[in-house]
Amino acid sequence: MPATRTTTLRRSLAAAAALPLLIGTLAACGYGSDSKDDKTAPAAKGKKLSADTVRLGYFPNLTHATALVGEQEGILQKELGGTQIKSTTFNAGPSEIEALNAGSIDIGFIGPSPAINGFTKSKGKNLRIVAGSASGGVKLVVNPAKIKTLDDLKGKKIATPQHGNTQDVAFLNWIAERGWKTDAQSGKGDVSVVRTDNKITPDAYKSGSIDGAWVPEPTASRLVSQGAKVLLDEATIWPEKKFVITHVIVSQKFLKDHADVVEAFVRGTVKTNAWINANPDKAKASANAKLKALSGKELPAEIIDGAWPSIQFLDDPLASTLQAQADHAVKAGLLEKPDLVGIYDLSLLNKVLKAQGAPEAADAGLGVK
Repeated sequence: MPATRTTTLRRSLAAAAALPLLIGTLAACGYGSDSKDDKTAPAAKGKKLSADTVRLGYFPNLTHATALVGEQEGILQKELGGTQIKSTTFNAGPSEIEALNAGSIDIGFIGPSPAINGFTKSKGKNLRIVAGSASGGVKLVVNPAKIKTLDDLKGKKIATPQHGNTQDVAFLNWIAERGWKTDAQSGKGDVSVVRTDNKITPDAYKSGSIDGAWVPEPTASRLVSQGAKVLLDEATIWPEKKFVITHVIVSQKFLKDHADVVEAFVRGTVKTNAWINANPDKAKASANAKLKALSGKELPAEIIDGAWPSIQFLDDPLASTLQAQADHAVKAGLLEKPDLVGIYDLSLLNKVLKAQGAPEAADAGLGVK
């Protein structure tokens, strides 16, 4: 089976009147579609940069822990000095892209699918990916009474978060690489792909209407807490066990007008990732504390303890895996071949990395020309 793997999107060609290219990590990472202002941000202190504020968007989800921890620990705000962070949380990729397009946010943490969708729909004019954030955190979990090996998936019903989303494309590609056939539109075939919103997947599993799921964290660990078993970690089928699940985007206008703010923010994400990796237990507790501040409740220990180790926090946006995800979506018939040249501008990230003596990140030929 080829090492490279999938992940990108388009709403079904049949349902895509409004969104031809899909929205991905939204269902991958979210549990709804409403946005919410964050009232817990620390006060700005120090010299103000070229903007009074920077409006930040992200999901209240573990794969966005760079944002959670960066805010909770004050690392992002410290780098921005007197420029105040104002945060809004989202539970769906399209709403975050809409906010970016409308000028309601300036910078966001988001998954590969909505970034591709937003960039392609705007003909390359609305956003740039400026840094990485997270890799991994996606698992195939199954009912061990019905499925004991990968071959046992044939004839079973497996959930993905949404038609054409990041995990849906990944699973369809995995099925095809095993020589099985499943119709990408209907989900019917050798394996039945059942598109199920993450927030109801645990109930669907409990009722027996699905036999397993290819889902992101913490949904995977929620199913494990109900007796499911991890049969496959998606990271194991990618080169070096890495693939982009979250990266940092910025509106092109904000990047042009306030490059100093974006540079300071990127420096904050790099320092946050370093702190997370140096202090994994403290970082896990910090992320959970921020989730509690945002939603009123934290993840149970058995959920976060199972989910956290499968997510890698890194500065490299893993550009080659974004291209691979797009290629697999095209092969599945869920995405028209996109022109992604210009989706990356890693100049500020590489400036920050160079100052720290760290290796620069590559854009896989998809950078600004």
